[in-house]
Amino acid sequence: MLNIVTWANANQYHLELDEAYRLRHRVFVDEKGWSDLRRDDGRETDRFDDENAVHMLYIEAGRVIGYQRMLPTTRPHLLSDVMPELCEGERPVGPNIWEWTRYCVEPAHRERGRMLSPVANALLSGIVEWGLDTGIDTIVIEMNPLWLLRLVQFHFRVTPLGVPHTINGEETVAVTAKFDERTLDRLRETRSVSSAVVAASVLRDPRPNSRPGR
Repeated sequence: MLNIVTWANANQYHLELDEAYRLRHRVFVDEKGWSDLRRDDGRETDRFDDENAVHMLYIEAGRVIGYQRMLPTTRPHLLSDVMPELCEGERPVGPNIWEWTRYCVEPAHRERGRMLSPVANALLSGIVEWGLDTGIDTIVIEMNPLWLLRLVQFHFRVTPLGVPHTINGEETVAVTAKFDERTLDRLRETRSVSSAVVAASVLRDPRPNSRPGR
């Protein structure tokens, strides 16, 4: 099951979030070699891990084996503040558009061929389920161009925002990926199940402007 952690319930996930940050460090620092993210405590965090972030944790047998983070485009995020060169035109912004970041899966649970692993499929399905439930229909992604075909195969409508650039030694392109019920159906078809990966009880409205007192 995919657990969604927001500003409202983070106090219930202290241990799981710590494990997720350590997974991020192992993948992005130790494995990918992004040395500027290295931390002595072995936890990869940044300034975007604030009250506006939505964390999605895939937990199996009490361990976090998959993770991703969603950031609102209406506030500072990676494309706006860290990699603006990836967007050649007007940057996509709106309450229905969120940025997908820090996607990572434990090595033993990754795909071994062209098909997504069950954990990777669950993470991607979780974005679509969460988005359909909260009025979000578009994600911004900074990714390896090899992911373009994979997203199209899952019925995302993908639009590049510019040409690829080399970032941290890896070719990276920014895109928007729109989705709808057909996307979710395709992901579930590939997974050969029809059940949701996100429990309805943990789906929450993540939009900062919807919070009491803001």
